[in-house]
Amino acid sequence: MKNFLRALRYAWPYRVRLCVSFFFALLAAVLWGLNFTSIYPVLKLLHTDKSPHQWIDECISQTQKEIEEIEVVSEALTQKFRGLERKPITNFIEQQKRENTNSLVKVESKLVSARRQLNWYLVGKKYIYALLPPDSFKTLVYVLGLVMIGVLIKCVFEFFQESLVGSVVNLTLFDFRNKFYRNVVHLDVDQFGEQGTSELMARFTNEMEAVGTGIKTLFGKVVAEPLRALSCVIFAACISWQLTLVFFILVPVAAFILGKIGRMMKLATRKLLERMSSIYKILQETFQGIKVVKSYTMEPYERRKFRAATLDYYKRSMIVVNIDAAASPIIEVLGMAAVAAALLAGSYLVLNKETMLFGMRMSHQPLEPESLLQLYVLLAAVADPVRKLSSVFTKIQSGCAAADRIFHFMDKQPRVTPNTEGPRLVRSEYGLNLESSRNPRVTQDENVVGKPKTPLIEFRGVCFSYDPGRPILTNINLSIYEGETVAFLGHNGSGKSTLLGLIPRFYDPDHGTVLIQGEDLRKINLRSIRQRLGIVTQETVLFDDTIFNNIAYGTRGASREKVEAAAVHAHAQDFISRFPKGYETLVGEGGSKLSGGQKQRIALARAILRDPSILILDEFTSQSDPESEALIHQVMREFLKGRTSFVITHRLNTLEIADRIVVLDGGGIVAVGTQQELLKTSPHYQRLFEMHGRKISA
Repeated sequence: MKNFLRALRYAWPYRVRLCVSFFFALLAAVLWGLNFTSIYPVLKLLHTDKSPHQWIDECISQTQKEIEEIEVVSEALTQKFRGLERKPITNFIEQQKRENTNSLVKVESKLVSARRQLNWYLVGKKYIYALLPPDSFKTLVYVLGLVMIGVLIKCVFEFFQESLVGSVVNLTLFDFRNKFYRNVVHLDVDQFGEQGTSELMARFTNEMEAVGTGIKTLFGKVVAEPLRALSCVIFAACISWQLTLVFFILVPVAAFILGKIGRMMKLATRKLLERMSSIYKILQETFQGIKVVKSYTMEPYERRKFRAATLDYYKRSMIVVNIDAAASPIIEVLGMAAVAAALLAGSYLVLNKETMLFGMRMSHQPLEPESLLQLYVLLAAVADPVRKLSSVFTKIQSGCAAADRIFHFMDKQPRVTPNTEGPRLVRSEYGLNLESSRNPRVTQDENVVGKPKTPLIEFRGVCFSYDPGRPILTNINLSIYEGETVAFLGHNGSGKSTLLGLIPRFYDPDHGTVLIQGEDLRKINLRSIRQRLGIVTQETVLFDDTIFNNIAYGTRGASREKVEAAAVHAHAQDFISRFPKGYETLVGEGGSKLSGGQKQRIALARAILRDPSILILDEFTSQSDPESEALIHQVMREFLKGRTSFVITHRLNTLEIADRIVVLDGGGIVAVGTQQELLKTSPHYQRLFEMHGRKISA
């Protein structure tokens, strides 16, 4: 429940709408109860031949006569008491006085009640004579007409109440989703892998809707239905609050049952949401790997796996359905049992003309049959909101379970801190430098011509692992100078991509330090680091947008001329121009409408347009044909001048653009040098060079 209450905070900005909706719900509830009070006059009109005017006059006359009779009895008791006061004090006389006093109190109570009733009749006469026609049938038409008008107005109020609640719920989910997305998108790269995209998709869709349903139920039915019930209870209490109280004898039992059902519902809903996440995972894996599924003829296997997941979801959902379905009949039975108890008690009083039951006074005057039926209708009307509230509790518990799962992920904090107050990495005429975000000042002495030969980026004793006990990088020590192009070579899994992922701080080292301009990377403003970076990954990422927007992604306000120039440099202009819509061509989901080489050149153009000071190229020509690769290498030789570049490759011909080569093996650096130096000194590089030569010969 705690997390569900946290979700409700997002509705606070819309509290005015909620207050207005509560007002409309209150008006609708009053009209709901008033509509049932029409039963009494209708029954009276149908049961007697008298017009309302005759009926009220007769009631006044009878009440006045009753008052006169009570006054006579009261006067007699008073006279008797005075007589007893004059007699000598004995035990018998004292007992007589006490009995006389008790009788007098009861009579006075009846007298007060009768006078109060007479006052109501006199007020009623004023309005009956002013508003109702003297004819009984016309009066019946008039009453039913008022009922219809009341129902119409009630429906208008209910519409506005539900509309306002719906707007609050949708605006709350709007803010909640955006806040959730904002938190998630700032998490670390490895935290996405820990949870899985399918889990996140389930939280943004299915579970967010469950929270919305819970909030809508809370602000809707939890407000409207109790007000309806309260309205009927108040009108019923006006007839006989004692009999109305009998109706509530089963409330503790109902509360206990609802509590048990709610706990069962929360547990069942949590398991159901977990099964939905499994379905999302299967769908994602199947559709993303559809070529593999088809080429290996695994459609039957995937169908069986999906069927098993949906069958499990069906079983879990039926548990939720059955719990929800059981709540309403149980509460309805308890409600009708309470109504029956009140009706039996009232029937005893009516049939026997009694005002006492089990020694307790239930009314000052014997109840009329019409009054009892009116009371029964009002109490039965209470049962309907109570029955609806039984499903309310289960829906709120479902929302609580969904909120728990959402906030479990929402409460995660990125391990990589942005350091907004740290020094910023800026580009000046001397290259990359650090300046303070509070007091902008280039730390490098600008009056000195030329800079000392110090490393731009340095790895000192860096160790890293994704999982404890399984190191990926071990004791990495490496210095990279500004303007240098360094190639990284090694077998798959040697840690090349992980090592370069530390520069944009996709993750931080477990031990050791990565420095830039001599400052720990973790102390520098993170956004300024990434603004100086350009990255082209082996797994090319394109968005379902136009070619133009994919190239301009990350470079806000880029002109068409600059975008086209970047495409020309990346040798993408030729195939782009062959599309009918050119740069406005949609690339499809993940760039599905482009070949692998085309996607890589679009990604390369994106990096070129960004004009980065530090460039990371991870197998950037792995999907290009030899001719295109040669042209791209020619372009990159010019583009890399003056930039600090990192190149990950398995192709030795790509090493031509590198100033130095770093060879990794088993998570550590085994050799560093130029190609000629490594051919003489590094057995690892020699083996890689020989293997590459055999591939070319083959």
